[in-house]
Amino acid sequence: MILIKKIMIGLLFIITTIGVGTFLFLNTERFGKQPSGERLLKIEQSPHYKNGSFQNLSNTPMLTEGVGYGKVLYEFLFSSKPKEPSINIPSIKTDLKAIKPNQNVLIWMGHSSYFIQLDGKKILVDPVFSGNASPLSFTTKAYNGTDIYTTDDIPEIDYLFLTHDHWDHMDYKTLKKIRPKIKNIITGLGNGAHLEYWGYRPEVILEGDWYDQFTFKNGFEIHITPARHFSGRGFTRAKTLWASFVIKAPTSTIYIGGDSGYDTHFKDIGDKFGAFDLVILENGQYDEKWKYIHMLPGEQLQAATDLNAKAILPVHSGKFTLGNHDWDEPLTNITEEKNEKNLRILTPMIGENVNLKDSLQQFKPWWKPLKN
Repeated sequence: MILIKKIMIGLLFIITTIGVGTFLFLNTERFGKQPSGERLLKIEQSPHYKNGSFQNLSNTPMLTEGVGYGKVLYEFLFSSKPKEPSINIPSIKTDLKAIKPNQNVLIWMGHSSYFIQLDGKKILVDPVFSGNASPLSFTTKAYNGTDIYTTDDIPEIDYLFLTHDHWDHMDYKTLKKIRPKIKNIITGLGNGAHLEYWGYRPEVILEGDWYDQFTFKNGFEIHITPARHFSGRGFTRAKTLWASFVIKAPTSTIYIGGDSGYDTHFKDIGDKFGAFDLVILENGQYDEKWKYIHMLPGEQLQAATDLNAKAILPVHSGKFTLGNHDWDEPLTNITEEKNEKNLRILTPMIGENVNLKDSLQQFKPWWKPLKN
């Protein structure tokens, strides 16, 4: 009886220690803050916020019908073995600070991070330069060779776009370091709570609901548009809004897709805003088990067609393993799929200069020599 009592006390101590440790960890600064006060009142007025959380336009289960979290966890722990690159990912490091003001360029930085200079304005999207995409620095690490940019390489940014608050898009360490360089942040409702907690001034944060518009000098319009996904940095989901964006600049129109499963919103956005010179769409970390929140192979080209796109840049791959496919599969699939609309598919290396004014620029299939 005494032994059993000691065992029970020991187990209780372990459980309590784990519980307290988890609570303290989840309340560290990296997890951000939930919206409150006037920000929460504004959120509650959104037609997309119901029963205490944001909702997608269509019913969007986290997992496909018939799939349970137990199956996903089992596969992740025991049977999922996606191949990662065995050697360094090749790259070309473009000096962002040396780009001439009259150049319209895009520089992909791996996964969903990229820099755009458009009609004299400098734009940065979902920068993740910390080397991993997780609250734990030893997990979800960047592939060797992909982390070639640091916050020191970034010039002053006119518009920072943050599509949602997941760790592979809203990187706490990067955003803390880059703060002095940011003039404006465009993001969905609620995300400003994280940013203010991390030291950003409220006046630089522009939060909006789907189809809200911001107009700037020099002919720039920015529209916040829908996506089919979710948000959350801990155990709480959908308290901040996930989004895509439309940039209408003097010489071109660009769509920033963020993370999104396929849905009717692509057609709606295409109908509303007309032809896009470039659409940037997620292409990776997909699985039939979560087909509603990430596009499956083939759906990217359909989404680009819905958007009336002239060209597509596939992102959300090439840097982190978050799905159950081989690291190079997304690029292989999208370049080998039947392209009935003859869409131009841009596949630059990390850091390679994409000339947005050159519709004939070619890119090598750089991932093929690295295939395991």
